[in-house]
Amino acid sequence: MSLKRHAITLTAALAVSAITPEIYAQTKIAVVDLQRALNETEDGRKAKRRLKTLFKRRQDELNKAQERLKKKKEDIERQKSVLSRNALEKKLAAYQKEFVELQTVYVEYQRELAQKESQLTKRILERMQDILRRVGQAQGYTLIVEANEGGVVWVPRNLDLTDLVIQKYNSGEGRARSGGNSKAKRKKKKK
Repeated sequence: MSLKRHAITLTAALAVSAITPEIYAQTKIAVVDLQRALNETEDGRKAKRRLKTLFKRRQDELNKAQERLKKKKEDIERQKSVLSRNALEKKLAAYQKEFVELQTVYVEYQRELAQKESQLTKRILERMQDILRRVGQAQGYTLIVEANEGGVVWVPRNLDLTDLVIQKYNSGEGRARSGGNSKAKRKKKKK
């Protein structure tokens, strides 16, 4: 959460509510916890499972590489007294090189996981935003704030739209507007 985002949200809410008492009486603000909604929708759970599988696979690879490096270092430590200085330096240099390579792989895996998460959640979040737009228009909301990024500390349950978004998303609402059903698209491509 950035302080700047909090300030902008607060300023917008105050500006909307402070213009005139008449507008204030008409102001209707709600919140939504998109992270919770993402975690509780069927598609969100599938995305999390896929990410977890990828993470586990990458973590296993890293653990194996770390274990190999650990054994290599132990071997160097055991052989230190019997190796010539030149041989020891070569082994240490090889160890250092592998260590740096492992760190590079770790950073690459982190980047890969972040990209995959973005790829898997982008369409889900777009659908949720589409649902929220329609709910906001239909129910006359002036502003809908993301609870985790808008600095919201507390809100009455009747102003929290998270459960409604989850229910509408899982029922299929917004599917056609945000890119359509991918299974239907694949069937059309095969024909």
